[in-house]
Amino acid sequence: MKNKAEVIAETEHWIALYKPSGLLSIPDRKQSEPSLKDQLNERFGKVWVVHRLDKNTSGLILFAKDEETHKYLSKQFEERTVEKYYLGLVQGQPAHEQGSVDAPIMEHPVKKATYITHQKGKPSLTEYKIVKTYGMYSWMEFQIHTGRTHQIRVHMKQIGHPIVCDELYGSETPVLLSTIKRKKFKLSKDAEEEKPLLNRLALHAWKLVFQDLDGSTVALEAPLSKDLKALLQQFEKWMK
Repeated sequence: MKNKAEVIAETEHWIALYKPSGLLSIPDRKQSEPSLKDQLNERFGKVWVVHRLDKNTSGLILFAKDEETHKYLSKQFEERTVEKYYLGLVQGQPAHEQGSVDAPIMEHPVKKATYITHQKGKPSLTEYKIVKTYGMYSWMEFQIHTGRTHQIRVHMKQIGHPIVCDELYGSETPVLLSTIKRKKFKLSKDAEEEKPLLNRLALHAWKLVFQDLDGSTVALEAPLSKDLKALLQQFEKWMK
């Protein structure tokens, strides 16, 4: 099953999973398609939402199995004591190896379900650093200190380096091998058109660090998705 989630860690109180790109975290208003929460409700009877990931973002997501745990974990997210790290590919190369974007975010006044930086918005802080550059792309690590909708996507657009394949804040143009190999690329005889290396939002929820109910520190990581891993392998191969 393409949109099947995988368990990363589980206790009697919470469950952490890898969510694939293309799967909703929770049902949308129209109940248009199954969500990860729906799948978990079928398994456990009921789960509680602690935080969310965009549909096309892959990676680590946490759900509570009971109301008490939900309140305990949600409080940590609200008080910003949870460490939240992401990995992603952006267009171009930022001017600085590392930095931060401290810019308030609010919903777009006209375009529903999209967001902008604006002085009237809610405080939003994203730290970033370049892990490696690949020509016209940069592989980056992000830490978000707030949890605004589309925060990394909006902030990277703000500094002129949108997330790759982001149709809302950048370009939905897929990553093609021909853009990496350039003159050396040749389409196979059997292919009518080139198959993209990546054609979904290049953002991955990588790591969470939080306090468990007994006060111990929990650090969880979601392995990089197969498509992003394959993309980076191609970059390494052809950028030599």
